[in-house]
Amino acid sequence: MAQQTINIGSSANDGTGDPLRTAFDKINLNFDELYGASPFGQQITISGNEINSNVSNANLKLTASGTGAIEMEGIQIRDNHIEGIRSNEDLHIDAAGTGTINLTNLKLATGATVTGILDEDNMSTDSATQLATQQSIKAYVDTQVATVPTGDITSVVAGDGLTGGGTTGDVTLNVVGGTGIDANANDIAIDSTVVTLTGSQTLTNKTLTNPTINAATMTGAVAIDGVTIDDNTIKANASNADLELDGSGSGAVKVLANATVVGTLTTADITNTNNITTTQLDADGVRLKDNKITTFASNANLELAAAGTGVVDVQNAMTTVGQTITGNVAITGRADVDNLRLDGNMLSATTGGITITPANDQNVTISGTNTKLTAAEANFTLMEATTVRADAIANDTSDGDLSISTQGTGVIDLNTATQATVGSAGGASALPGQPTGYIKIKIAGTMRVIPFYDES
Repeated sequence: MAQQTINIGSSANDGTGDPLRTAFDKINLNFDELYGASPFGQQITISGNEINSNVSNANLKLTASGTGAIEMEGIQIRDNHIEGIRSNEDLHIDAAGTGTINLTNLKLATGATVTGILDEDNMSTDSATQLATQQSIKAYVDTQVATVPTGDITSVVAGDGLTGGGTTGDVTLNVVGGTGIDANANDIAIDSTVVTLTGSQTLTNKTLTNPTINAATMTGAVAIDGVTIDDNTIKANASNADLELDGSGSGAVKVLANATVVGTLTTADITNTNNITTTQLDADGVRLKDNKITTFASNANLELAAAGTGVVDVQNAMTTVGQTITGNVAITGRADVDNLRLDGNMLSATTGGITITPANDQNVTISGTNTKLTAAEANFTLMEATTVRADAIANDTSDGDLSISTQGTGVIDLNTATQATVGSAGGASALPGQPTGYIKIKIAGTMRVIPFYDES
């Protein structure tokens, strides 16, 4: 599979990169391929303070790159050399308890290769490759000393060989030192370049095959099969490689301290039992930042939906403060607000009446062409009505009167040429007792003429 690259956008948090789900899908694909291809976690296990090989009878190798070396607590391992790197410190190699150090072949600097140690008092084997035990040496020397005249060996000093006169007389025995060996007139000892079990040495460019390391302290960068641990940083050292932390079986990777993600966090489902604190959270096209929930995809809708019969309940912690919605709100379906119901093009009350109250000196306007207010039984009280237009004004109560009255000295002005006409009686002054004018009123479809008299 080709490597999956996450689109991180043109700049930080600009919303042009991959959504979280897409980015984490890519990470999972990369992890799956890396996990299947890498031997780490399959062939090698790091548990506690142990590094173990999982392959049966397989060696565990720590290999430095190029001329680099593996350093552990004062010891440096390089190629086939174990060296102490701390100045003037001894290098010890000790076996634990009653254990022994088994060396198949031992060679100190130059000279013969030691293949074994013989416990042979007379040293009759005369081997050039096998050492003698202390007991054999003492027994052999005791035998030789018993045959040497007193005073023949006069001194032992550090030097380059045996000098002095032959088999009798004064002889100077020079003890020769070598690599890792210090010699003088008093003792022969290994120097600080020899590794010991109890000393502190540094090994340079050394290879440890299948070792068990307990409570190790490592300084500097440590590379383990594609992973580098340097100070407080763990990273993959292969180019563009992912770093995986994975628990075994149903185990989880636990981050116990506070965690900070620098860059883009791409993940699959997140299960969290505590609060998540972040300056911005992007989840599959939805962004949570400051006190806003928005969509960051271009022209995308923001949907709030409850499951099943659940509802979206918008609450405010302060009961004295209401909710504020800025911008257009489109609602598909019925909307219930307290006792009012808006369903399709119908506004109704579920309980009680409906009151429409404009601000002082403002109007309630019902616009449209040929708009009709229809009610089976409507009782309207018109307050401060300047103009009332209607095709018919009637009292629907049986035998009820229709009262039209004015205030104070006001008059009823029937100002229409169609339904009521005010005229004069011939245009001349009326005679006493004669009508001075008339009113034409259509009653039940028939025009009626009502005369009136001037009472002035």
